[in-house]
Amino acid sequence: MTRYEEARKIYESYGVDTEKALKKLKDACISVHCWQGDDVIGFDARESLSGGIQATGNYPGRARTPEELMADIDLAFSLIPGKKKLNLHASYAIIPEGETVGRNALLPEHFKPWVEFAKKRGIGIDFNPTFFSHPMVKDNLTLSSPDDSVRRYWIDHGIACLKIAEYFATETGVPCVMNIWIPDGYKDIPADRLSPRARFKASLDEILDTPYDKKKVYVTLESKVFGIGLESYTVGSAEFCLSYSDKRGITPLMDNGHYHPTELVSDKIPSLLLFNEKIALHVTRSVRWDSDHVVILDDETKEIAKEIVRCDALDRVFIATDYFDASINRISAWVTGVRSLEKALLYALLQPEEKMKKLQSEGNFTEIMYLSEEMKTAPIGDVWQEYLKREGIAPDYLEIIKKYESEVLLNR
Repeated sequence: MTRYEEARKIYESYGVDTEKALKKLKDACISVHCWQGDDVIGFDARESLSGGIQATGNYPGRARTPEELMADIDLAFSLIPGKKKLNLHASYAIIPEGETVGRNALLPEHFKPWVEFAKKRGIGIDFNPTFFSHPMVKDNLTLSSPDDSVRRYWIDHGIACLKIAEYFATETGVPCVMNIWIPDGYKDIPADRLSPRARFKASLDEILDTPYDKKKVYVTLESKVFGIGLESYTVGSAEFCLSYSDKRGITPLMDNGHYHPTELVSDKIPSLLLFNEKIALHVTRSVRWDSDHVVILDDETKEIAKEIVRCDALDRVFIATDYFDASINRISAWVTGVRSLEKALLYALLQPEEKMKKLQSEGNFTEIMYLSEEMKTAPIGDVWQEYLKREGIAPDYLEIIKKYESEVLLNR
């Protein structure tokens, strides 16, 4: 009897079908962010990272060109099982040498190499307008700026990105999630909290009044509690973004690093699912603040996964990763983070949820606690190894990455 067969019998004793869990995991799609590979620098403005975010560290081998980034993504994807999408920022536009194109004038043709990359690999593309790290971000403001020319520039950027997102969906045959997040805010206490949000609302209205195919493009709106240099006030607060998403019928997006340290996104998921056809997540790991550490198999990642599974919402939640660590091998960061999220989903799928829900309705919290603790030491590792085997993925990826580092990354 193999270790997987033994594990399967153990889970059967708790009423859990590992085969069913593996099938659901195989069908779950994770959108993998491109910006881990180059520290969020991109290929257009190449400005130093700004907008309340930063990537720390100077590990060698950062991708410097589209070709290098694509090669690194290829290696990472080869070591990650399951369905994947590629998540791009607008700053990763590939502009012909010698040309200058503003973000307000981006066209689908500036992303054609990414579409060719995706189509060859049979994956879809998600998209993000890039409202940061650019000379037209004035006083940490974009869509909420009191300067009409600044606001006009970024409205046009949002409209351009809508058209690019629809192009991605048309070309790949996979719906595109286009996420809007702005860094707008103030370092100290503002004299007027209302007007910036009113301008932000008007800007979003103008972007979304642009016709687009809602079956191809899901627009999402992401909030944030604060950032470096934006400690006292952010225009796109949770209350604003949730209210606006509801008003306009778009999809709310939660990044689990964008809330107060004691707030849990896992607890928010069921509520949002009650009132939205779909919701979106950026899964990260915050250490004291929105520090964008690599996702690991920690308690909140497992709880996020459990809530998705408990709500039977794997097909209603757009799951994406969002982190950037420049202090370690960037490809390992990709693989470790996405695999950790997949392990969390598997952990959730291997819980005796129906039995535990029944126990809760009966008020039997003693047995719920007992079962919860028992499942923590159930042989999930053997089921995970079986999943990797079936997907044809190497279980030990570190040596593969170290070889690539010595032969490729260290020569950059």
